[in-house]
Amino acid sequence: QVQLVESGGGLVQPGGSLRLSCAASGTIFSIDAMGWYRQPPGKQRELVAGITWGGSTNYADSVKGRFSVSRDYAKNTVQLQMNSLKPEDTAVYYCNADIRSPSKPNAQYTYWGQGTQVTVSS
Repeated sequence: QVQLVESGGGLVQPGGSLRLSCAASGTIFSIDAMGWYRQPPGKQRELVAGITWGGSTNYADSVKGRFSVSRDYAKNTVQLQMNSLKPEDTAVYYCNADIRSPSKPNAQYTYWGQGTQVTVSS
């Protein structure tokens, strides 16, 4: 079984920074894309940033220039560095990953973490 566990959320003042991390564990053959989504209060979940196996990244327009996504292939982790945080960045942040298992290496399954709360407030 595969598990994604996020860490690093919390309360920060506007203009501050936070770094989120997500670790994938379990029976893993390979990990394709990894990424971060968020769900603000009362709104739908939205893509924040993603990174492919090859290292290509994409960002929501609202976070470009402020957030940076990276991954550690050896540790099966993905990070989200968030700078110049704004109150509108307040949300539950979810990690996700497209993972292949050794028993079915041609099949890709998407897994989600449990979410970590980020609150930007003075």
